[in-house]
Amino acid sequence: MNAAFIAPEIAWSQLTPIILVLGAAVIGVLVEAFAPRQHRRQAQLALSLLATAGALIAAAVLWVDVRATGGTVVLGGAVIVDGPTVVMQGTIAVFALLSFLVVADRTRSGEDAFAPQASAIPGSDYEEVALRKGLQQTEVYPLMLFATGGMLIFPATGDLLTLFVALEVLSLPLYLLTGLARRRRLLSQEASMKYFLLGSFASALLLFGIALLYGFSGSLRYADIAAATQTVTGLDGLLIVGAVLVLVGLLFKVGAVPFQQWTPDVYQGAPTPITGFMAAGTKIAAFGALLRVFYVVLPGLEWDLEAGMWAVAILTMVVGTIAALVQTDMKRVLAYSSIAHAGFVLTGVIALNSEGIAGVMFYLIAYGAATVGAFGIVSLVRERSVAPVAVAVAAGEGATAEGSTVEGSAVEGSDASADGGVVIGEATHLSQWAGLGRTHPWTALTFTLFLLSFAGIPLTAGFIGKFTVFSAAVAAGAWPLALIGVLASAAAVFFYVRVIVLMFFTAPAGSEEDGDGAPVTSTTTVVSAQGLTAVAVAACALITIALGVLPSSVLDLVAEAAKFIP
Repeated sequence: MNAAFIAPEIAWSQLTPIILVLGAAVIGVLVEAFAPRQHRRQAQLALSLLATAGALIAAAVLWVDVRATGGTVVLGGAVIVDGPTVVMQGTIAVFALLSFLVVADRTRSGEDAFAPQASAIPGSDYEEVALRKGLQQTEVYPLMLFATGGMLIFPATGDLLTLFVALEVLSLPLYLLTGLARRRRLLSQEASMKYFLLGSFASALLLFGIALLYGFSGSLRYADIAAATQTVTGLDGLLIVGAVLVLVGLLFKVGAVPFQQWTPDVYQGAPTPITGFMAAGTKIAAFGALLRVFYVVLPGLEWDLEAGMWAVAILTMVVGTIAALVQTDMKRVLAYSSIAHAGFVLTGVIALNSEGIAGVMFYLIAYGAATVGAFGIVSLVRERSVAPVAVAVAAGEGATAEGSTVEGSAVEGSDASADGGVVIGEATHLSQWAGLGRTHPWTALTFTLFLLSFAGIPLTAGFIGKFTVFSAAVAAGAWPLALIGVLASAAAVFFYVRVIVLMFFTAPAGSEEDGDGAPVTSTTTVVSAQGLTAVAVAACALITIALGVLPSSVLDLVAEAAKFIP
Protein backbone atom coordinates (compact mmCIF):
# COMPACT_ATOMS: atom_id res chain seq x y z
CA MET A 1 0.00 0.00 0.00
CA ASN A 2 1.34 3.40 -1.00
CA ALA A 3 2.11 5.85 1.77
CA ALA A 4 -0.15 8.88 2.00
CA PHE A 5 1.17 12.04 0.42
CA ILE A 6 2.11 14.70 2.97
CA ALA A 7 1.95 18.22 1.63
CA PRO A 8 5.04 20.24 2.56
CA GLU A 9 4.63 23.20 4.86
CA ILE A 10 6.21 26.34 3.46
CA ALA A 11 6.69 29.47 5.54
CA TRP A 12 5.59 31.83 2.77
CA SER A 13 5.82 34.86 5.03
CA GLN A 14 9.58 34.37 5.30
CA LEU A 15 9.84 34.67 1.52
CA THR A 16 7.84 37.89 1.27
CA PRO A 17 10.64 40.17 -0.06
CA ILE A 18 11.48 37.68 -2.80
CA ILE A 19 7.83 37.00 -3.69
CA LEU A 20 7.02 40.71 -3.95
CA VAL A 21 9.87 41.48 -6.31
CA LEU A 22 9.64 38.41 -8.54
CA GLY A 23 5.85 38.68 -8.59
CA ALA A 24 6.13 42.29 -9.70
CA ALA A 25 8.59 41.22 -12.40
CA VAL A 26 6.07 38.74 -13.81
CA ILE A 27 3.34 41.39 -13.71
CA GLY A 28 5.75 43.75 -15.47
CA VAL A 29 6.05 41.28 -18.34
CA LEU A 30 2.25 41.20 -18.63
CA VAL A 31 2.18 45.01 -18.62
CA GLU A 32 4.60 44.98 -21.56
CA ALA A 33 2.34 42.57 -23.41
CA PHE A 34 -1.06 44.16 -22.82
CA ALA A 35 -0.79 47.74 -21.57
CA PRO A 36 -1.02 50.62 -24.09
CA ARG A 37 2.43 51.87 -25.04
CA GLN A 38 1.81 55.39 -23.75
CA HIS A 39 1.02 54.11 -20.24
CA ARG A 40 3.70 51.46 -19.86
CA ARG A 41 6.44 53.64 -18.37
CA GLN A 42 4.21 55.04 -15.61
CA ALA A 43 2.82 51.60 -14.80
CA GLN A 44 6.24 49.92 -14.79
CA LEU A 45 7.82 52.61 -12.62
CA ALA A 46 4.99 52.54 -10.09
CA LEU A 47 5.10 48.74 -9.99
CA SER A 48 8.88 48.69 -9.53
CA LEU A 49 8.91 51.29 -6.76
CA LEU A 50 6.05 49.59 -4.92
CA ALA A 51 7.73 46.18 -5.16
CA THR A 52 11.12 47.35 -3.88
CA ALA A 53 9.56 49.49 -1.15
CA GLY A 54 7.42 46.53 -0.15
CA ALA A 55 10.49 44.28 -0.06
CA LEU A 56 12.22 46.78 2.23
CA ILE A 57 9.25 46.88 4.59
CA ALA A 58 8.99 43.08 4.52
CA ALA A 59 12.68 42.78 5.40
CA ALA A 60 12.15 45.13 8.35
CA VAL A 61 9.24 42.97 9.57
CA LEU A 62 11.32 39.82 9.14
CA TRP A 63 14.07 41.36 11.25
CA VAL A 64 11.68 41.51 14.21
CA ASP A 65 11.01 37.78 13.82
CA VAL A 66 14.71 36.95 13.34
CA ARG A 67 15.63 38.79 16.55
CA ALA A 68 13.11 36.67 18.44
CA THR A 69 13.80 33.27 16.87
CA GLY A 70 17.33 33.53 15.51
CA GLY A 71 16.22 32.61 11.99
CA THR A 72 14.16 30.18 9.94
CA VAL A 73 14.99 27.39 7.50
CA VAL A 74 12.58 27.54 4.55
CA LEU A 75 11.83 25.18 1.65
CA GLY A 76 13.64 22.25 3.22
CA GLY A 77 16.84 24.19 3.66
CA ALA A 78 16.92 25.77 0.18
CA VAL A 79 16.47 29.24 1.68
CA ILE A 80 17.66 30.41 5.09
CA VAL A 81 16.27 33.57 6.67
CA ASP A 82 18.63 34.79 9.40
CA GLY A 83 20.30 38.03 10.43
CA PRO A 84 22.70 38.42 7.48
CA THR A 85 19.94 37.46 5.03
CA VAL A 86 17.55 40.12 6.28
CA VAL A 87 20.20 42.87 6.40
CA MET A 88 21.42 42.04 2.90
CA GLN A 89 17.89 41.88 1.50
CA GLY A 90 16.98 45.21 3.07
CA THR A 91 20.15 46.80 1.70
CA ILE A 92 19.53 45.44 -1.80
CA ALA A 93 15.92 46.67 -1.71
CA VAL A 94 17.01 50.20 -0.74
CA PHE A 95 19.56 50.57 -3.49
CA ALA A 96 17.33 48.88 -6.07
CA LEU A 97 14.63 51.43 -5.27
CA LEU A 98 17.08 54.32 -5.65
CA SER A 99 18.43 52.79 -8.87
CA PHE A 100 14.92 52.66 -10.33
CA LEU A 101 14.67 56.41 -9.78
CA VAL A 102 17.88 56.98 -11.74
CA VAL A 103 16.77 54.60 -14.50
CA ALA A 104 13.36 56.29 -14.82
CA ASP A 105 14.69 59.86 -15.00
CA ARG A 106 14.46 61.70 -18.31
CA THR A 107 15.90 64.88 -19.72
CA ARG A 108 13.71 67.78 -20.79
CA SER A 109 13.44 66.27 -24.27
CA GLY A 110 12.07 63.03 -22.81
CA GLU A 111 15.24 61.06 -23.49
CA ASP A 112 16.37 58.29 -21.16
CA ALA A 113 19.60 56.27 -21.10
CA PHE A 114 18.37 53.34 -23.20
CA ALA A 115 18.29 52.54 -26.90
CA PRO A 116 14.83 52.69 -28.51
CA GLN A 117 15.38 49.28 -30.12
CA ALA A 118 18.05 47.04 -28.60
CA SER A 119 18.14 44.74 -31.65
CA ALA A 120 18.69 47.56 -34.15
CA ILE A 121 22.07 47.80 -35.86
CA PRO A 122 23.85 50.93 -34.55
CA GLY A 123 23.52 53.80 -37.01
CA SER A 124 21.01 51.96 -39.18
CA ASP A 125 17.88 53.43 -40.75
CA TYR A 126 15.82 51.16 -38.50
CA GLU A 127 17.35 52.75 -35.42
CA GLU A 128 16.76 56.22 -36.83
CA VAL A 129 13.08 55.43 -37.37
CA ALA A 130 12.80 54.14 -33.80
CA LEU A 131 14.39 57.37 -32.56
CA ARG A 132 12.04 59.56 -34.55
CA LYS A 133 9.02 57.66 -33.25
CA GLY A 134 10.24 58.11 -29.68
CA LEU A 135 10.14 54.42 -28.76
CA GLN A 136 11.08 53.58 -25.17
CA GLN A 137 12.64 50.45 -23.66
CA THR A 138 10.20 49.90 -20.80
CA GLU A 139 11.24 46.25 -20.71
CA VAL A 140 14.10 47.56 -18.58
CA TYR A 141 11.89 47.58 -15.49
CA PRO A 142 10.86 43.89 -15.35
CA LEU A 143 14.43 42.92 -16.27
CA MET A 144 15.73 44.91 -13.31
CA LEU A 145 13.08 43.36 -11.07
CA PHE A 146 14.13 39.85 -12.08
CA ALA A 147 17.76 40.78 -11.38
CA THR A 148 16.77 42.23 -8.01
CA GLY A 149 14.85 39.05 -7.18
CA GLY A 150 17.95 36.97 -7.90
CA MET A 151 19.98 39.32 -5.71
CA LEU A 152 17.52 38.85 -2.84
CA ILE A 153 17.79 35.05 -3.12
CA PHE A 154 21.58 34.92 -3.49
CA PRO A 155 22.59 35.72 0.13
CA ALA A 156 19.73 33.58 1.49
CA THR A 157 20.64 30.33 -0.25
CA GLY A 158 20.97 27.24 1.90
CA ASP A 159 22.03 24.75 -0.75
CA LEU A 160 24.24 24.81 -3.82
CA LEU A 161 21.46 24.22 -6.35
CA THR A 162 19.55 27.28 -5.15
CA LEU A 163 22.83 29.19 -5.23
CA PHE A 164 23.27 28.40 -8.92
CA VAL A 165 19.66 29.22 -9.80
CA ALA A 166 19.88 32.56 -7.97
CA LEU A 167 23.13 33.36 -9.76
CA GLU A 168 21.51 32.85 -13.16
CA VAL A 169 18.34 34.76 -12.23
CA LEU A 170 20.38 37.82 -11.28
CA SER A 171 22.95 37.52 -14.10
CA LEU A 172 20.89 36.87 -17.25
CA PRO A 173 18.90 40.15 -17.04
CA LEU A 174 22.12 42.07 -16.44
CA TYR A 175 23.67 40.62 -19.59
CA LEU A 176 20.75 42.08 -21.55
CA LEU A 177 20.64 45.40 -19.71
CA THR A 178 24.34 45.98 -20.35
CA GLY A 179 23.75 46.11 -24.11
CA LEU A 180 20.94 48.70 -24.04
CA ALA A 181 22.91 51.97 -23.89
CA ARG A 182 21.37 54.73 -25.99
CA ARG A 183 24.72 56.11 -27.09
CA ARG A 184 27.99 54.36 -27.93
CA ARG A 185 25.93 51.40 -29.05
CA LEU A 186 28.78 49.26 -30.32
CA LEU A 187 30.68 49.70 -27.06
CA SER A 188 27.54 48.71 -25.14
CA GLN A 189 26.92 45.61 -27.23
CA GLU A 190 30.56 44.60 -26.96
CA ALA A 191 30.38 44.95 -23.17
CA SER A 192 27.22 42.83 -23.10
CA MET A 193 28.88 40.08 -25.11
CA LYS A 194 32.00 40.11 -22.91
CA TYR A 195 29.91 39.98 -19.76
CA PHE A 196 27.84 37.10 -21.11
CA LEU A 197 30.82 35.02 -22.26
CA LEU A 198 32.93 35.52 -19.14
CA GLY A 199 29.87 35.10 -16.92
CA SER A 200 29.07 31.83 -18.66
CA PHE A 201 32.57 30.52 -17.99
CA ALA A 202 32.28 31.54 -14.33
CA SER A 203 28.88 29.85 -14.05
CA ALA A 204 30.30 26.67 -15.61
CA LEU A 205 33.15 26.64 -13.09
CA LEU A 206 30.68 27.16 -10.26
CA LEU A 207 28.50 24.32 -11.52
CA PHE A 208 31.50 22.02 -11.84
CA GLY A 209 32.48 22.88 -8.27
CA ILE A 210 28.94 22.13 -7.10
CA ALA A 211 29.13 18.70 -8.75
CA LEU A 212 32.42 17.92 -7.01
CA LEU A 213 31.11 19.01 -3.61
CA TYR A 214 28.04 16.85 -4.14
CA GLY A 215 30.29 13.92 -5.05
CA PHE A 216 32.24 14.48 -1.85
CA SER A 217 29.32 14.87 0.58
CA GLY A 218 26.35 13.27 -1.16
CA SER A 219 24.29 16.38 -0.45
CA LEU A 220 23.76 19.90 -1.78
CA ARG A 221 22.82 21.44 1.56
CA TYR A 222 25.40 23.68 3.18
CA ALA A 223 24.92 22.10 6.62
CA ASP A 224 25.47 18.58 5.28
CA ILE A 225 28.58 19.57 3.35
CA ALA A 226 29.98 21.34 6.41
CA ALA A 227 29.37 18.20 8.50
CA ALA A 228 31.05 16.03 5.85
CA THR A 229 34.20 18.18 5.96
CA GLN A 230 34.68 17.11 9.60
CA THR A 231 35.12 13.43 8.70
CA VAL A 232 37.96 11.68 6.88
CA THR A 233 36.68 10.00 3.72
CA GLY A 234 39.70 9.88 1.42
CA LEU A 235 37.99 12.26 -1.00
CA ASP A 236 39.74 15.42 0.12
CA GLY A 237 40.76 16.17 -3.46
CA LEU A 238 37.13 16.49 -4.51
CA LEU A 239 36.45 18.76 -1.54
CA ILE A 240 39.37 21.13 -2.15
CA VAL A 241 38.90 21.42 -5.91
CA GLY A 242 35.13 21.78 -5.58
CA ALA A 243 35.48 24.47 -2.91
CA VAL A 244 37.97 26.40 -5.04
CA LEU A 245 35.72 26.29 -8.11
CA VAL A 246 32.69 27.49 -6.15
CA LEU A 247 34.76 30.33 -4.70
CA VAL A 248 35.99 31.24 -8.19
CA GLY A 249 32.39 31.60 -9.40
CA LEU A 250 31.54 33.87 -6.48
CA LEU A 251 34.77 35.89 -6.72
CA PHE A 252 33.95 36.55 -10.37
CA LYS A 253 30.69 38.21 -9.35
CA VAL A 254 32.39 40.47 -6.79
CA GLY A 255 35.06 41.46 -9.33
CA ALA A 256 38.08 40.13 -7.46
CA VAL A 257 41.47 39.71 -9.17
CA PRO A 258 42.23 37.68 -11.29
CA PHE A 259 38.55 37.32 -12.19
CA GLN A 260 37.92 41.05 -12.73
CA GLN A 261 38.55 41.33 -16.49
CA TRP A 262 34.88 41.99 -17.23
CA THR A 263 34.45 44.84 -14.76
CA PRO A 264 35.96 47.93 -16.48
CA ASP A 265 34.55 47.13 -19.93
CA VAL A 266 31.07 46.32 -18.63
CA TYR A 267 30.93 49.34 -16.32
CA GLN A 268 31.99 51.60 -19.18
CA GLY A 269 29.73 50.13 -21.86
CA ALA A 270 26.52 49.61 -19.88
CA PRO A 271 23.94 52.41 -19.58
CA THR A 272 25.17 54.47 -16.63
CA PRO A 273 22.03 53.96 -14.46
CA ILE A 274 22.42 50.20 -14.97
CA THR A 275 26.12 50.45 -14.08
CA GLY A 276 25.21 51.96 -10.71
CA PHE A 277 22.53 49.35 -10.08
CA MET A 278 24.82 46.51 -11.09
CA ALA A 279 27.87 47.80 -9.21
CA ALA A 280 25.98 48.14 -5.93
CA GLY A 281 23.42 45.34 -6.06
CA THR A 282 25.56 42.59 -7.53
CA LYS A 283 28.42 43.22 -5.14
CA ILE A 284 26.13 43.22 -2.09
CA ALA A 285 24.38 40.00 -3.16
CA ALA A 286 27.58 38.23 -4.18
CA PHE A 287 29.39 39.08 -0.96
CA GLY A 288 26.34 37.91 0.97
CA ALA A 289 26.53 34.54 -0.77
CA LEU A 290 30.33 34.40 -0.37
CA LEU A 291 30.04 35.09 3.35
CA ARG A 292 27.56 32.25 3.84
CA VAL A 293 29.61 29.74 1.83
CA PHE A 294 32.87 30.74 3.51
CA TYR A 295 31.51 30.86 7.06
CA VAL A 296 29.00 27.98 6.98
CA VAL A 297 30.34 25.48 4.45
CA LEU A 298 34.12 25.91 4.40
CA PRO A 299 35.38 26.99 7.85
CA GLY A 300 36.96 23.56 8.27
CA LEU A 301 39.12 24.31 5.20
CA GLU A 302 40.55 27.50 6.63
CA TRP A 303 44.16 26.30 6.43
CA ASP A 304 43.71 24.92 2.93
CA LEU A 305 42.12 28.06 1.49
CA GLU A 306 43.76 30.78 3.56
CA ALA A 307 46.82 31.34 1.36
CA GLY A 308 44.77 31.54 -1.82
CA MET A 309 42.23 33.93 -0.32
CA TRP A 310 44.99 36.14 1.06
CA ALA A 311 46.59 36.27 -2.38
CA VAL A 312 43.28 37.16 -4.05
CA ALA A 313 42.55 39.91 -1.50
CA ILE A 314 46.03 41.46 -1.82
CA LEU A 315 46.03 41.31 -5.62
CA THR A 316 42.55 42.80 -5.74
CA MET A 317 43.49 45.76 -3.57
CA VAL A 318 46.78 46.42 -5.34
CA VAL A 319 45.69 45.86 -8.96
CA GLY A 320 42.47 47.83 -8.53
CA THR A 321 44.33 50.77 -7.01
CA ILE A 322 47.21 50.85 -9.49
CA ALA A 323 44.97 50.43 -12.55
CA ALA A 324 42.67 53.24 -11.40
CA LEU A 325 45.62 55.62 -11.25
CA VAL A 326 46.14 55.54 -15.02
CA GLN A 327 42.53 55.68 -16.23
CA THR A 328 41.19 58.65 -18.19
CA ASP A 329 37.51 57.64 -18.32
CA MET A 330 35.38 58.37 -15.26
CA LYS A 331 33.39 55.14 -15.48
CA ARG A 332 36.58 53.09 -15.78
CA VAL A 333 38.05 54.94 -12.76
CA LEU A 334 34.98 53.95 -10.74
CA ALA A 335 35.18 50.41 -12.13
CA TYR A 336 38.75 49.88 -10.95
CA SER A 337 37.82 51.60 -7.70
CA SER A 338 35.11 48.96 -7.23
CA ILE A 339 37.74 46.25 -7.77
CA ALA A 340 39.91 47.77 -5.04
CA HIS A 341 36.88 47.94 -2.73
CA ALA A 342 36.23 44.24 -3.36
CA GLY A 343 39.71 43.61 -1.97
CA PHE A 344 38.98 45.70 1.11
CA VAL A 345 35.75 43.78 1.75
CA LEU A 346 37.60 40.48 1.34
CA THR A 347 39.72 41.35 4.38
CA GLY A 348 36.54 41.16 6.44
CA VAL A 349 35.49 37.90 4.81
CA ILE A 350 38.85 36.28 5.53
CA ALA A 351 38.66 37.31 9.21
CA LEU A 352 36.28 34.39 9.94
CA ASN A 353 34.76 36.04 13.00
CA SER A 354 31.51 37.81 13.82
CA GLU A 355 33.26 41.18 13.57
CA GLY A 356 34.13 40.30 9.98
CA ILE A 357 30.49 39.54 9.11
CA ALA A 358 29.30 42.80 10.68
CA GLY A 359 32.11 44.79 9.04
CA VAL A 360 31.33 43.40 5.60
CA MET A 361 27.62 44.21 5.92
CA PHE A 362 28.32 47.78 7.04
CA TYR A 363 30.93 48.27 4.30
CA LEU A 364 28.48 47.11 1.64
CA ILE A 365 25.87 49.62 2.82
CA ALA A 366 28.42 52.44 2.67
CA TYR A 367 29.76 51.32 -0.70
CA GLY A 368 26.29 50.94 -2.20
CA ALA A 369 25.25 54.46 -1.22
CA ALA A 370 28.36 56.07 -2.70
CA THR A 371 28.17 53.95 -5.86
CA VAL A 372 24.53 54.58 -6.77
CA GLY A 373 24.99 58.28 -6.03
CA ALA A 374 28.23 58.61 -8.01
CA PHE A 375 26.89 56.90 -11.12
CA GLY A 376 23.68 58.92 -10.83
CA ILE A 377 25.76 62.10 -11.12
CA VAL A 378 27.82 60.67 -14.00
CA SER A 379 24.56 60.08 -15.90
CA LEU A 380 23.75 63.80 -15.68
CA VAL A 381 27.12 65.25 -16.65
CA ARG A 382 26.94 65.61 -20.42
CA GLU A 383 28.94 66.95 -23.32
CA ARG A 384 27.33 69.94 -25.06
CA SER A 385 28.18 70.98 -28.60
CA VAL A 386 28.78 74.70 -29.06
CA ALA A 387 27.71 74.44 -32.71
CA PRO A 388 24.17 75.42 -33.64
CA VAL A 389 21.64 72.62 -33.88
CA ALA A 390 21.42 72.69 -37.65
CA VAL A 391 25.21 72.56 -38.00
CA ALA A 392 25.50 69.73 -35.49
CA VAL A 393 22.92 67.62 -37.28
CA ALA A 394 24.36 68.40 -40.69
CA ALA A 395 27.79 67.38 -39.40
CA GLY A 396 26.40 63.94 -38.66
CA GLU A 397 26.24 64.26 -34.90
CA GLY A 398 22.71 62.93 -34.92
CA ALA A 399 23.95 59.39 -35.49
CA THR A 400 27.62 58.59 -35.18
CA ALA A 401 29.40 55.46 -36.33
CA GLU A 402 28.57 53.93 -32.99
CA GLY A 403 24.92 54.78 -33.27
CA SER A 404 24.99 57.57 -30.72
CA THR A 405 22.36 60.27 -30.97
CA VAL A 406 22.22 63.93 -30.16
CA GLU A 407 19.87 65.05 -27.48
CA GLY A 408 18.48 68.24 -28.90
CA SER A 409 18.67 67.32 -32.58
CA ALA A 410 15.97 68.11 -35.06
CA VAL A 411 13.90 65.34 -33.53
CA GLU A 412 14.69 66.11 -29.91
CA GLY A 413 15.30 69.83 -30.14
CA SER A 414 13.94 70.85 -26.75
CA ASP A 415 17.32 70.32 -25.13
CA ALA A 416 19.12 72.83 -27.30
CA SER A 417 21.06 75.16 -25.04
CA ALA A 418 20.65 78.91 -24.94
CA ASP A 419 23.65 79.45 -27.23
CA GLY A 420 22.35 77.03 -29.83
CA GLY A 421 24.40 74.05 -28.72
CA VAL A 422 23.04 70.57 -28.26
CA VAL A 423 23.73 67.88 -25.68
CA ILE A 424 25.67 65.10 -27.35
CA GLY A 425 26.24 62.46 -24.69
CA GLU A 426 27.81 61.72 -21.34
CA ALA A 427 31.06 63.52 -20.60
CA THR A 428 33.01 60.59 -19.19
CA HIS A 429 36.55 61.67 -20.09
CA LEU A 430 38.28 63.12 -17.04
CA SER A 431 39.35 66.26 -18.93
CA GLN A 432 35.68 67.09 -19.49
CA TRP A 433 35.15 67.37 -15.74
CA ALA A 434 37.59 70.27 -15.48
CA GLY A 435 35.95 73.30 -13.91
CA LEU A 436 32.70 71.52 -13.08
CA GLY A 437 32.91 72.85 -9.51
CA ARG A 438 32.75 76.39 -10.88
CA THR A 439 29.89 75.90 -13.29
CA HIS A 440 27.80 73.44 -11.23
CA PRO A 441 29.07 73.64 -7.63
CA TRP A 442 26.35 71.55 -5.95
CA THR A 443 26.80 68.68 -8.37
CA ALA A 444 30.57 68.77 -7.91
CA LEU A 445 30.29 69.01 -4.11
CA THR A 446 27.99 65.98 -3.94
CA PHE A 447 30.27 64.00 -6.21
CA THR A 448 33.19 65.01 -3.99
CA LEU A 449 31.33 63.60 -0.99
CA PHE A 450 31.03 60.23 -2.70
CA LEU A 451 34.70 60.28 -3.74
CA LEU A 452 35.76 61.06 -0.16
CA SER A 453 33.65 58.15 1.06
CA PHE A 454 35.33 55.86 -1.47
CA ALA A 455 38.68 57.12 -0.22
CA GLY A 456 37.74 56.42 3.41
CA ILE A 457 38.05 59.98 4.69
CA PRO A 458 36.73 60.49 8.26
CA LEU A 459 33.13 61.64 8.77
CA THR A 460 32.01 59.62 5.75
CA ALA A 461 30.49 56.14 5.67
CA GLY A 462 33.49 54.80 3.78
CA PHE A 463 35.83 55.55 6.66
CA ILE A 464 33.69 53.62 9.14
CA GLY A 465 33.35 50.75 6.67
CA LYS A 466 37.10 50.41 6.17
CA PHE A 467 37.73 50.73 9.89
CA THR A 468 35.32 47.88 10.67
CA VAL A 469 36.71 45.39 8.14
CA PHE A 470 40.35 46.18 8.93
CA SER A 471 39.65 45.93 12.67
CA ALA A 472 38.05 42.52 12.12
CA ALA A 473 41.13 41.35 10.21
CA VAL A 474 43.45 42.57 12.98
CA ALA A 475 41.31 40.83 15.62
CA ALA A 476 41.65 37.59 13.65
CA GLY A 477 45.44 37.92 13.48
CA ALA A 478 45.47 38.96 9.82
CA TRP A 479 47.16 42.28 10.56
CA PRO A 480 49.45 42.10 7.48
CA LEU A 481 46.34 41.99 5.31
CA ALA A 482 44.89 44.99 7.11
CA LEU A 483 48.20 46.85 6.77
CA ILE A 484 48.24 46.29 3.00
CA GLY A 485 44.63 47.48 2.90
CA VAL A 486 45.52 50.71 4.70
CA LEU A 487 48.44 51.34 2.35
CA ALA A 488 46.29 50.64 -0.71
CA SER A 489 43.63 52.99 0.66
CA ALA A 490 46.23 55.70 1.09
CA ALA A 491 47.43 55.25 -2.49
CA ALA A 492 43.84 55.26 -3.77
CA VAL A 493 43.31 58.71 -2.30
CA PHE A 494 45.44 60.08 -5.15
CA PHE A 495 43.02 59.31 -7.98
CA TYR A 496 40.02 60.49 -5.97
CA VAL A 497 41.74 63.76 -5.10
CA ARG A 498 42.84 64.12 -8.73
CA VAL A 499 39.19 64.30 -9.77
CA ILE A 500 38.40 66.79 -7.00
CA VAL A 501 41.30 69.03 -8.03
CA LEU A 502 40.15 68.77 -11.64
CA MET A 503 36.62 69.90 -10.75
CA PHE A 504 37.46 72.77 -8.42
CA PHE A 505 40.98 73.97 -9.20
CA THR A 506 41.26 73.50 -12.96
CA ALA A 507 39.78 75.84 -15.54
CA PRO A 508 37.47 74.38 -18.17
CA ALA A 509 39.17 73.45 -21.45
CA GLY A 510 39.31 76.28 -23.96
CA SER A 511 38.83 79.08 -21.42
CA GLU A 512 41.24 81.98 -21.18
CA GLU A 513 42.17 80.94 -17.64
CA ASP A 514 43.50 77.55 -18.70
CA GLY A 515 46.37 79.22 -20.55
CA ASP A 516 45.21 77.97 -23.93
CA GLY A 517 42.02 79.75 -24.83
CA ALA A 518 41.77 77.80 -28.08
CA PRO A 519 38.32 77.47 -29.64
CA VAL A 520 36.43 74.42 -28.49
CA THR A 521 33.68 72.44 -30.17
CA SER A 522 32.05 71.24 -26.97
CA THR A 523 31.68 72.08 -23.30
CA THR A 524 30.45 70.16 -20.25
CA THR A 525 27.08 70.72 -18.63
CA VAL A 526 24.73 69.07 -16.13
CA VAL A 527 21.47 68.39 -17.95
CA SER A 528 18.11 69.37 -16.56
CA ALA A 529 16.05 66.27 -15.85
CA GLN A 530 12.77 65.41 -14.19
CA GLY A 531 14.43 65.29 -10.78
CA LEU A 532 14.26 61.58 -9.99
CA THR A 533 18.05 61.24 -10.20
CA ALA A 534 18.43 64.24 -7.90
CA VAL A 535 16.21 62.52 -5.33
CA ALA A 536 18.27 59.32 -5.52
CA VAL A 537 21.57 61.20 -5.30
CA ALA A 538 20.34 63.25 -2.33
CA ALA A 539 19.24 60.07 -0.52
CA CYS A 540 22.64 58.47 -1.14
CA ALA A 541 24.40 61.60 0.12
CA LEU A 542 22.32 61.58 3.31
CA ILE A 543 23.13 57.90 3.90
CA THR A 544 26.84 58.58 3.34
CA ILE A 545 26.89 61.47 5.81
CA ALA A 546 24.65 59.79 8.40
CA LEU A 547 26.69 56.58 8.49
CA GLY A 548 29.88 58.61 8.76
CA VAL A 549 28.76 60.95 11.55
CA LEU A 550 26.31 58.76 13.50
CA PRO A 551 27.06 55.13 12.61
CA SER A 552 26.38 53.56 16.02
CA SER A 553 22.79 52.45 15.39
CA VAL A 554 23.67 50.69 12.13
CA LEU A 555 26.82 49.21 13.66
CA ASP A 556 24.73 47.80 16.49
CA LEU A 557 22.24 46.41 13.97
CA VAL A 558 24.84 44.58 11.87
CA ALA A 559 26.63 43.34 14.99
CA GLU A 560 23.40 41.82 16.26
CA ALA A 561 22.63 40.34 12.85
CA ALA A 562 26.09 38.78 12.37
CA LYS A 563 25.01 35.21 13.13
CA PHE A 564 24.53 32.53 10.47
CA ILE A 565 22.35 29.51 11.08
CA PRO A 566 23.18 26.21 9.27
